[in-house]
Amino acid sequence: MSTFIALPAFNDNYIWLLVDEQRQQVAAVDPGDAKPVIAWLGRHPEYSLSHVLVTHHHPDHVGGINALKAGTECKVWGPAAETIPGRDRALNDGDRVTLFGHTLEVIAVPGHTLGHIAFFCDTTGDPWLLSGDTLFAGGCGRLFEGTAEQMHQSLSRLAALPDNTRIYCAHEYTQSNLRFARAVEPDNTDIKIRLEVVDDLRAAGRMTLPTDLALEKRTNPFLRSDCDAVTQAASQQTGAAVAPGVKTFAAIRAWKDRF
Repeated sequence: MSTFIALPAFNDNYIWLLVDEQRQQVAAVDPGDAKPVIAWLGRHPEYSLSHVLVTHHHPDHVGGINALKAGTECKVWGPAAETIPGRDRALNDGDRVTLFGHTLEVIAVPGHTLGHIAFFCDTTGDPWLLSGDTLFAGGCGRLFEGTAEQMHQSLSRLAALPDNTRIYCAHEYTQSNLRFARAVEPDNTDIKIRLEVVDDLRAAGRMTLPTDLALEKRTNPFLRSDCDAVTQAASQQTGAAVAPGVKTFAAIRAWKDRF
């Protein structure tokens, strides 16, 4: 049996640990800092770190890899198109890897970075996604390297996954993302209710993840660029008619950057 544990890092990062209780092994996802992982292993000496999964090259996702490799025998799997420290296996779109009995599909999701990948698992009928900085709860990553067209296509690929897919993203951005979503769609009741729940969770110091794809489709404006209300909001922001789809996505992504 495998479960996920969130290790907070920096101001708002999460390093996800995939914990295999039978094998007593763990895999760390995007360990930008080695210390939270090392501390967890110190509290659970019966477990060993076997793998590191990397979605993209930004320092807050890879900064702890060298220290973890130096202290363990872990194998590092990451995107082939980016420079990843200590990488043992380079992954490309469509690759499949096996981890703790799970089959993980590699999905190329350029936009935030050009070589960004996501990991999708549907082995047990309980699907989950490691989305890195591409798809967030209520939002999506900034376009640091890619284009709006690339990110829109990447999000469209993720939106085609099963609705019950649990999404493990890398940052606690949900509250600010939903405040923006509310500005885009002030009449969306699902967003209103979700934001109230998230406000309560954050006031209590609790995390808001994981999320699921069905909820994102109802409340995440970046997955709703074909919806009339989102297109109308984009048109109001730009002062001219904006077509649904990628044009609407580009307009609301630029709006979010200055929100």
